[in-house]
Amino acid sequence: MASKAIKRRPCSSETDKTSEKRMETTVSDPVTDPLLGSYVHEDKFKRYEPATRSNFWDGTRQECLRWARLLSTFIVQSARKIVNVLSEFGSLIARLFGCSSAPQSSQNGQTVPPNLSPLQVERLKLLRQRLDVPYECSSAKHQDALKELWRLAYPNRQLPPLKSDLWKEMGWQNSDPSTDFRAGGFMSLENLLYFARNYPDSFHRLLHKAEGKRAEWEYPFAAGGVNISYMLVQMLDLQSGKMSTKAGVHFVQLLEDDEAAFDNLFCVAFQVLDAQWLARKASYMEFNEILKSTRVQLEKELTMGCISSVQDLPSFRMLKR
Repeated sequence: MASKAIKRRPCSSETDKTSEKRMETTVSDPVTDPLLGSYVHEDKFKRYEPATRSNFWDGTRQECLRWARLLSTFIVQSARKIVNVLSEFGSLIARLFGCSSAPQSSQNGQTVPPNLSPLQVERLKLLRQRLDVPYECSSAKHQDALKELWRLAYPNRQLPPLKSDLWKEMGWQNSDPSTDFRAGGFMSLENLLYFARNYPDSFHRLLHKAEGKRAEWEYPFAAGGVNISYMLVQMLDLQSGKMSTKAGVHFVQLLEDDEAAFDNLFCVAFQVLDAQWLARKASYMEFNEILKSTRVQLEKELTMGCISSVQDLPSFRMLKR
């Protein structure tokens, strides 16, 4: 037994030496693979066991996260469907009992504020239809409207051709006025005509810049009117049909007693813009800033609690017939 043990020791020693030589020849570069040289040979399996277990848990965690995301997406989609069903059911019940508190849908797919009378809904619909009419230079109706505006502005002057530098005197930016209607469409021309017919005194004072100390470089009257029309459409959120602004919601209430509420508001807005222009001693380059300031003032006045018509606006008192 002793001799056998003695024989085993050299074998074990030789094996260790051989193993050490093998390790010395197969060890990796510490720069490219630094982990291999930091552990003894007997710890080989202990080194790889934690790594294998970590990879296993990493994969499991990723799979759990994937299922969690799928589950959350399913819950969100289901909740949306439930909300839509409940909303439709609520709208159905409200229509049955005639007391809807949610926005109603008009025939053209646009929403209207709640609690509107049939007359208000109809007048709002007609107003939106006016927004969709562009100015057509080939339309006889549109040409006649433009000629009528000239006659109201200059009753003692001869009507010029539809393309003439004389139109610039009214405040169009080009000799062809039709090029200035892009933003406001035909409705902006209708607004100017309404202003001239119903408030001729204020119309002529603003057209001829008859009040106050004016800048050498004034805003163009007619083109300024087109911009005012477009500003009001945005302020009241008429194009989207959602009526999401406070000013828009309050404005729609005014349609009950005044079919021309928008045109009257245009006249007030023009007068407010000119008053602010004079107060600030503004010049042409400040027009957009004055237009924004005009919008702020009108929004404030429209949302006052005692306003039931455009005539109730504090700025309406500046208009003269």
